[in-house]
Amino acid sequence: MALAINIRADNDSAGEIERLWDQVAVFEAEPSMRALGYRPHLTFAIYDSPAADEKAAWDVMLAATSGQTQLRIRFKRIRWFEGSPLVLWAEPEVDETLARIHAAISAAIDPAHCRPHYRPGAWTPHCTLGTAVADERRDDAMAFAQAFDRNIEVLFDVVDCVAFPPVRIIAERRLSS
Repeated sequence: MALAINIRADNDSAGEIERLWDQVAVFEAEPSMRALGYRPHLTFAIYDSPAADEKAAWDVMLAATSGQTQLRIRFKRIRWFEGSPLVLWAEPEVDETLARIHAAISAAIDPAHCRPHYRPGAWTPHCTLGTAVADERRDDAMAFAQAFDRNIEVLFDVVDCVAFPPVRIIAERRLSS
């Protein structure tokens, strides 16, 4: 069981990302994102049990987002993380608020407890579109990503702490508008 600290889009603007999930799903053997039963999100940190303390992680998230209002994020590119399977993701425009929240979390919880890709210096803000691109569809998926020429704005309006798999929301707070 793992623990993640996220900001998610729990409103109609998330539909743009969810439509991209469906487009990316054609490159996967099984659609990965709809299967989560969880809305589009950006993850700040993932901790593996037993290092994960739900209450401490939630307290840190609350402190890191104290006074934070809803966050409108623009996505103009689709990128990928190399590997097998290939992972496609929407790249957010640079946003100092995301960086500030991530830094506050990393300062409060020793990054050594965090998965390596979410540690300071390694973290890449991203909104995952598909986690299981089939090897035989890899080139098609990368071509899809390179051809993306849209501009999507998503309103991230909830911060939360979840356990997974499967995704179970431990605590959440709606951000003020």
